[in-house]
Amino acid sequence: MTIAMIGATGLIGRQLWPLLEARHDLLVLGRRPSGAKREKLGGMAEWPGLLASERLKAAVSTLGTTRKAAGSWSAFEAVDRHALLGFAAAARKAGARHFVLVSSSGADTGSRNAYLRLKGEVEQAVVALGFERVDILRPGLLLGERPGDRRLLERLGILMDPVSRLFLRGSLDRYAGIEAAVVARAMAALTQRTDAGVFWHHNREIRALAK
Repeated sequence: MTIAMIGATGLIGRQLWPLLEARHDLLVLGRRPSGAKREKLGGMAEWPGLLASERLKAAVSTLGTTRKAAGSWSAFEAVDRHALLGFAAAARKAGARHFVLVSSSGADTGSRNAYLRLKGEVEQAVVALGFERVDILRPGLLLGERPGDRRLLERLGILMDPVSRLFLRGSLDRYAGIEAAVVARAMAALTQRTDAGVFWHHNREIRALAK
């Protein structure tokens, strides 16, 4: 039985796939090579078809972009909503009982922020697919090397992170910076969990899982 993954070339994904490959039969789907031993490449619309012949036990998504990187809202939505949900639905059809995905701190279907509202809607849509277990990680500002893709606000956030952590305590800790490698370790740990339900994990829970 296989674990399928998308987003393997991203900030979290490129640190996660080696951890999964060491423990599981891993299949990576993507648009460009990740370095994984077993992968199938194609456009995002092709990913569901690439799973048609697979038998899965779980599926993992670290897929994500930004409106600026995508070039438009529709292009952003094509990645963060349509590609992710197409993969999730195909994974469920291929037998996956467990889905693990990275969302965003503050995700909320009722948010006035379009990005956070979309993230909340995607979370709900994944849950509605009927997986036995869903793990949704909502990290704060992701810290780590992102070659060629560093946004101004992100750079400022990373520079200010040591100071902001002094104030982001208690329930506000969920908005603090967190290393992408920590999120990757937490996701790898979650693929080992078997109890049923829907679970949300913020920074504090993510750090505990990563230990």
